[in-house]
Amino acid sequence: MANVLQLIPDAESDELLYLHTLMQDMTDQQAGMFASIYRTRRKEPVMILLLTLLGLLGLAGVQRFILGNIGMGLLHLFTFGLCYIGTIVDLINHRKLTSEYNQRQAYEVATMMRAMGQL
Repeated sequence: MANVLQLIPDAESDELLYLHTLMQDMTDQQAGMFASIYRTRRKEPVMILLLTLLGLLGLAGVQRFILGNIGMGLLHLFTFGLCYIGTIVDLINHRKLTSEYNQRQAYEVATMMRAMGQL
């Protein structure tokens, strides 16, 4: 099995644990393919933090659109980040939001590879 940290060096600790469980039955070639697809889909917590800060400047909800939460993005956009309270909550929880998104993406990539017969 390939070393997850070598394949995805910028992953956070909880993300590494999740990826390790997904990749434990993969060969080195499969793990390399998984990592290359996953790296293109994953988001960095710092990017989500910066996009959330835009909400304090009046452009609320961009972080939710990027994370695939279109409904919440529209709600934030039309309510000025739920009167800035939602934006502040997202500032506090930006790592959790990013981690949940990245875990969903990792699961989707693994599922896609299984469906294609790669796993």
